[in-house]
Amino acid sequence: MSLFDLNNRNLHRHRMLASAAVVALIASGAIGGMVMSASAPASAAAVVTSDLQSQSVPSFAAVVERVKPAVVSVKVKIEDAAARSDDLSGQMDNLPPQIQQFLKRFGDQNGMAPRQMEPQQSVALGSGFFISADGYVVTNNHVVDHAKTVTVTTNDGKTLDAKVIGTDTKTDLALLKVTENGDYPYVSFAKEAPRVGDWVVAIGNPFGLGGTVTAGIISAEGRDIGNGPYDSFLQIDAPINKGNSGGPTFNLKGEVVGVNTAIYSPSGGSVGVGFAIPASTVDSVVDSLEHGGVVTRGYLGVMIQPVNQDIADGLGLKGAGGALVDQAESGTPAAAAGLKSGDVITKLNGEPIKDAADLTRRVASLKPGDKVELSFLRDGAEKTVSLTLGSQKNEQTAKADNAQNDGAPLLGVQLAPAKQVAGAGDQGVVIVNVNPNGLAASKGLSDGDVILEVSGKTVSQPDEVKADIAAAKHDGRKAVLMKIKTADGSRFVAFELPKA
Repeated sequence: MSLFDLNNRNLHRHRMLASAAVVALIASGAIGGMVMSASAPASAAAVVTSDLQSQSVPSFAAVVERVKPAVVSVKVKIEDAAARSDDLSGQMDNLPPQIQQFLKRFGDQNGMAPRQMEPQQSVALGSGFFISADGYVVTNNHVVDHAKTVTVTTNDGKTLDAKVIGTDTKTDLALLKVTENGDYPYVSFAKEAPRVGDWVVAIGNPFGLGGTVTAGIISAEGRDIGNGPYDSFLQIDAPINKGNSGGPTFNLKGEVVGVNTAIYSPSGGSVGVGFAIPASTVDSVVDSLEHGGVVTRGYLGVMIQPVNQDIADGLGLKGAGGALVDQAESGTPAAAAGLKSGDVITKLNGEPIKDAADLTRRVASLKPGDKVELSFLRDGAEKTVSLTLGSQKNEQTAKADNAQNDGAPLLGVQLAPAKQVAGAGDQGVVIVNVNPNGLAASKGLSDGDVILEVSGKTVSQPDEVKADIAAAKHDGRKAVLMKIKTADGSRFVAFELPKA
């Protein structure tokens, strides 16, 4: 068979396939009143396919045209103290100490007088967007952190000076205001949270390429990436890169659903995993910054941790969930309401608490002076208290030193009474040595941590720790719950007991 015959046969086959596809579309109602004969040329089928694709693929042009004028590029000049170094400073480190001291006082390595290094400035780029006609702009705190000067460039290329009105490090948000009076285009925050799978459009200044538009969907919600105590990010797959920070993510109504803040990337560029601060959080924080320059949050006064299945087993609960109280700090609303270590907070104002992070975010969303109702479990019984939230304060931590004494083989640790260890305090039993392959090490415990309670009972001697572990095993518990004081505070840890 010749090449010509083969090409003719293939062409005939393609025409038959195209005609069959059109017939199928007509039969399914996909092509309105269009009629096409089986002998129609293949080019006609291509036109039909093109029309169908244009109808099924969404266009973001109308949304972008409407909101893009409100998006700005942010440029920040930062005084970089770390850059004030001499090229020869590394060589000086290798000289004997006496010579180094001499040169520091009388000259440099070449016998010259020491030079006064001028502060150097670096430039940071980011994104932002107007939220009011009088020139308020939202961006990320990390974009303007340590800023000496801030300018914003509008979509039409106009550069405006701006000042920082306020910042909030815990949510990584900042509020700016341009200094020039004007009637600026602005956008609004969405009142409803987006759903996973909704289309979104991101606009920003990636790599200094202002006015860049990308699109994708909401991939997930409630992401905690360890960025701060109130993490609850939207995950999006609309490509964002360096310079997109502080820029908006829009829904198809042109409303801001999030502020782009971070990406996950092994390469440094977008791999389709980006994170945005939800509009509800941004709206609340920005309102506080605009009316006072600081964010005030409700304060309960408890140190808490999640209730996983091991801890639930140790407490005899039916399932995981809620927030376990490690400590109610004295002089706080929680202490005044009678909360104490070992309580499991299950509801806030009648709404279930998913975990410790959920409680933290929800209390922080309230204001000092707000009255709330808390439900909690104590000794298997549910109790409810009403209290008034206070204002946040700095947390204090404690640290223990090391010694050596008796051990607890099940945990893989050596123990000593806290009273015998300098700096450990008067309560509990200190871990003075940890087997790296033991159970305690697998739970993240280390030398200096202090066991305060076992199964709800205070302990002061290593023998008490071992006896309480044995009692829990005898009672048929799946796990034993211990309260541990670490350098970061206290928390509960559940240790699974070996089966008999």
